[in-house]
Amino acid sequence: MNEPIEFKQSQALTLGVELELQLVNTRDYNLMRGAQELLERLAKVDHPGEIKPEITDSMIELSTGVHRRYDGLLAELQTMRDVIVAQADKLNLAVCGGGAHPFQMWKERRIYEAPRFHHLSELYGYLAKQFTVFGQHVHVGCQSGDDAIYLAHALARYIPHFIALTAASPFQQGVDTRFDSSRLTAVAAFPLSGRVPWVRNWNEFCGYFEKMRAFGVVESMKDFYWDIRPKPEFGTVEIRIFDTPLTVQRAAAVAIYTQLLCHKLLRERTPLESEDIYLVYSYNRFQAARFGYQGEFIDPFTQRHIPLAEDILATVAALDDDARAMANEDGLAAIREFTTAGRNGARWMRDKLEATQSLSEVVHRQTALWRSDLPVPGNEKDKL
Repeated sequence: MNEPIEFKQSQALTLGVELELQLVNTRDYNLMRGAQELLERLAKVDHPGEIKPEITDSMIELSTGVHRRYDGLLAELQTMRDVIVAQADKLNLAVCGGGAHPFQMWKERRIYEAPRFHHLSELYGYLAKQFTVFGQHVHVGCQSGDDAIYLAHALARYIPHFIALTAASPFQQGVDTRFDSSRLTAVAAFPLSGRVPWVRNWNEFCGYFEKMRAFGVVESMKDFYWDIRPKPEFGTVEIRIFDTPLTVQRAAAVAIYTQLLCHKLLRERTPLESEDIYLVYSYNRFQAARFGYQGEFIDPFTQRHIPLAEDILATVAALDDDARAMANEDGLAAIREFTTAGRNGARWMRDKLEATQSLSEVVHRQTALWRSDLPVPGNEKDKL
């Protein structure tokens, strides 16, 4: 008989970030096989965090250490970025953020040589290659499994915020999808995607997991592709809905925004007595993916219909005290600036296509934006 899942206790509200990154050639900026060679080089140089392969060999994933503050998290992300870019340059590779490559063809992808990835390819068929999309995952430390389950439900209200703030996948296979985040449609194709089931505490969750394992549907938590899931081996709740942003600055800011939301939700600890919070979940999720900041948001508690950007700014204002308590005012200020400007990665990419009439040039500029802490030289409009 399998042992019950142990939830490893973590320091509350600590943070870790994972970013999936695109590897492109420097000729036409299409995706390029190169993960193995790049990882071999990276293994020989000192760097913080962890850098590892992902399901296809045109992508890698970086994982930071544990943080509490915006400045420390941003500094580590910048260091890791710089190390990756320096080694990629030696292989004539370029690296960029974004939730989906604008014109790559999924059938050209190769599964990375690792047993788990080949197992997934056998199980999911063509979906495995179509899963060449790129996301940011944010882990928030929890002192108990009960806290992780509470936050997994309570954060569901803010899923549209996370989508709009990081949406950076307007194009797929050379076509403007008219979505700000088309990446989410690739994730939704998997049978174990969506939202965490309605369980009220860690014991109930363990009961659910054991039933799913007894059915032979899952073997571990990795088999769930939920938008938010508990991560018991880390002692965290993991938010997985974000597109990979186009800059590490935005990646750090949205991680801090997530932390501050968790701080507020745990401080107020409003009991969630029913799953009514999910009645408008899919609608709100679609609105944010399709329209970004311009989407309509339905508050699941008040039933009010309001513009999504308005709800984000109201939430930012409500988090001022939490930002001061966590000494993370700079991270929250960045979210306010992004939302007030109404610019996310999708808007930036569409602007670049309008200016250049070339998706290759859009990706070229993405690689320049990714490697810089400043607007691309000579073009202030490249600033997000």
